[in-house]
Amino acid sequence: MPQLIMRRIGMMILIMLVVALLLFLMNEGDPRLIARSVLGPYAQDQQLDAWIAQHGYDRPILVRYVEWIGRVLSGDLGDSIIYKRPVNEIFWDRLGNTGILAGVTFVVMVIVALTLGVLAGMKEGSTQDRVISVFSITTTSIPEYASAVLLAWIFVFTLGWLPGTSSMVSGFNVVELILPVMVLTLYGFGYVARMTRASMAEVMTNHYIRTAMLKGLPYRHIIMKHALRNALIAPFTVIMLQINWLLSGVVVTEFAFGYKGFGALLLEAALRRDIFVIEACGIAAVFVAVFTQTIGDLGYTYLNPRIRFK
Repeated sequence: MPQLIMRRIGMMILIMLVVALLLFLMNEGDPRLIARSVLGPYAQDQQLDAWIAQHGYDRPILVRYVEWIGRVLSGDLGDSIIYKRPVNEIFWDRLGNTGILAGVTFVVMVIVALTLGVLAGMKEGSTQDRVISVFSITTTSIPEYASAVLLAWIFVFTLGWLPGTSSMVSGFNVVELILPVMVLTLYGFGYVARMTRASMAEVMTNHYIRTAMLKGLPYRHIIMKHALRNALIAPFTVIMLQINWLLSGVVVTEFAFGYKGFGALLLEAALRRDIFVIEACGIAAVFVAVFTQTIGDLGYTYLNPRIRFK
């Protein structure tokens, strides 16, 4: 296990360096684009050349890449073109807001998805299975912007139970999380539920499950002790992928409810070409992606000790 962990950490570092290089080339490969983003669309060529020389963007790109990596590792993410202040002052607050939203959504979504998936897979082909399957497929088929409008119309405008938007300025309010969490859970839980249902249905046909039933063991004991652990091996990958989606794929939901999080920041930076914010968001998204994949690999060995990664 220690050797596996070290290999996975080494692979994480290598992948992050390669993706960081691609991200750097896309955003800072052309110094004139950076200069024009900072100085504005009406800057003259002489002004662009002067800015490039002043800030060292006339040097070889590999030299600038190494220096950029060093600044990122030291915590210097540059200055935001939109907000006219260091990216650090914006980025970590926004990332923390999305971390709260993603964490709550992840817990709710996994509990709902695993529960419904296990209930459907326990009795394959039954009415219970068909109702859960249709419900999970239906909710997954509805895009976030449609479910956001529908839920807002029901709970905000019709019933008046919940606030419609979040400013995240006057402090954290748990009520403001309800609608975004509902939208993300409805859209995301179907994948995990369907995978869990298929895996659970397959496990329930195995000989050791039938043997346990013939021995007279309690049905609840058979499900919890024998079937569930093996049934979780397949959906575990999908569950890990949901973490990455919850970080960088919540743009629509955050924008719909005015939630000042990571997704909304990335959208603002992309629309207004705030290069240094885009780079910071990209590095964070890559780290989460490779980290969750590493956790997924380690989780396989726990759920099924027969699996070994070489």
